[in-house]
Amino acid sequence: MKFLLGVVFTIVAIVIGIFIIITSGIVNVGADQKHSPIVYNLLETARNHSIQRASKDILVPNLEKVEMISSGGADYKDMCAGCHLSPGITSTDLSNNLYPKPPNFTNADIVERYQSEAGAGQGFWAIKHGIMASGMPAWGASHDDERMWAMVAFIRELPKLNTDQYTMLTTRFDEEILDVSLTDATMVH
Repeated sequence: MKFLLGVVFTIVAIVIGIFIIITSGIVNVGADQKHSPIVYNLLETARNHSIQRASKDILVPNLEKVEMISSGGADYKDMCAGCHLSPGITSTDLSNNLYPKPPNFTNADIVERYQSEAGAGQGFWAIKHGIMASGMPAWGASHDDERMWAMVAFIRELPKLNTDQYTMLTTRFDEEILDVSLTDATMVH
């Protein structure tokens, strides 16, 4: 019985200690301060296992379709490149000042994890639901699944693109651009 009371007392003391630390304000939550290695590893492990568990039943569509890859480009440029970069861009104001640093999707080693079906599902889940306290928004609140899958398809191809290919695949064409382009093309002939 004494042992059980000792265990309960220890658990209560730990909980009270954690509560005092958290409510005291001594924990620095500034994004310009790095976590201790223990806290960083704890958060990384929790994030990775959470995403793996939450995404395990997601059915991955055919991400190799050219239409899907190309349709994800413009959204990637508008919504992702500021943090996750693009060919020829090694940093931005956002990517430099976020903590933890967002993954650089122009790096083939980083994008390799999204090449498997499980990795693609995890990437989709992260795009759709975001990641708390990381700067990663939940795009599922304003975008349908098809658009988010197209971004995953594009991200899987991104490390293979040079700056010209990236520009071509991320340019949005609207009526005005097409009218000007078609008018210019007919004037040349």
